[in-house]
Amino acid sequence: MSAIPGFWAVIPAGGAGTRLWPLSRAGHPKFLHDLTGSGRSLLQETLDRVSPLAGESVVVVTGAAHVDAVREQLPSLGAGALVAEPAPRDSMAAIGLAAAIVEARDPEAVIGSFAADHVIPDAEAFRACVVEAAEVARDGRLVTIGIEPTHPSTGFGYIQMGRALSGSTTARRVRQFVEKPDARRAAAYLSTGEFRWNAGMFVVRAATLLDLLHRWHPELASGLRAIAADPSRLEEIWPTLEKIAIDHAVAEPAADIGVVAVVPGDFAWDDIGDFASLAALLPEPGEGEGLRVLGDASLVHAVDSTGLVSPRGGRPVAVVGLDDVVVIDSGDAVLVTTLQRAQDVKRIVEQLKEQGRTDLT
Repeated sequence: MSAIPGFWAVIPAGGAGTRLWPLSRAGHPKFLHDLTGSGRSLLQETLDRVSPLAGESVVVVTGAAHVDAVREQLPSLGAGALVAEPAPRDSMAAIGLAAAIVEARDPEAVIGSFAADHVIPDAEAFRACVVEAAEVARDGRLVTIGIEPTHPSTGFGYIQMGRALSGSTTARRVRQFVEKPDARRAAAYLSTGEFRWNAGMFVVRAATLLDLLHRWHPELASGLRAIAADPSRLEEIWPTLEKIAIDHAVAEPAADIGVVAVVPGDFAWDDIGDFASLAALLPEPGEGEGLRVLGDASLVHAVDSTGLVSPRGGRPVAVVGLDDVVVIDSGDAVLVTTLQRAQDVKRIVEQLKEQGRTDLT
């Protein structure tokens, strides 16, 4: 597949490092880790996916604390391709700054924003969706890629699809974005066949995104364009920018006025939101074995047990008679929980922060 003319890939690389603690930390978030056993970090795999479409037209936006690690993992990034946020200001500021930088270089450019910490095994199917999304975006629409739900998840937001867009292969209008539902509503959504998971992937002309942002948040849009025009003002302007997610700032209000489209994505996708989803991504255990292992399997010893073990600390880990267990040894900390309680790991991080244990968070 050849590169899309005038297309730039934007990779927001951020994260608090709370849901996969102690593997992931604030100083070394999950996008810097190999969590699939591929030998490539999630960030590297993201660049691998988008490079055939964007070539060297890539902008990675990350926290100042992660610049060196990102540069080490992505040595091919050109000058100016790595943008450091002085402090987190949520997704709109990060993606919007990249859009403003691209707009200054090419006012007609189309950008595609794809998070650095997602897992998409079928890269070709993903790229086919992006190609269609870029074509739709040239007409001034904000386009998202909606993932076909595999179950009534309460952990994702949803996109309600409307009628098909004329002249497009699969794209449809977006009726509305819906926040994370409870289990009953999620099941009702799936029964209609009209809803897709919102994976936070957006394809849009850089200028269109900033013009839409200016409509509802003019000071934020103006601030981002001012930084792009004079990068020396980053430290001055950045702390004044509104902290808001791109969904709330642009996607939801733009859907209300009918300028958002969705390209249905039928490929597998996961944002590895907890250890339960991580376990599901790892290879199934062999005959007579019950544990999925992230790391050196020779260090794991099990009897009548199922679940996930990661012996990153280099020590042997033994599990006896436990079902759906999670054991994570990072060397300086050990987590023991269950797959069912995996979402509660962030509460441990909150406790550690309250105790001032920044060395562990």
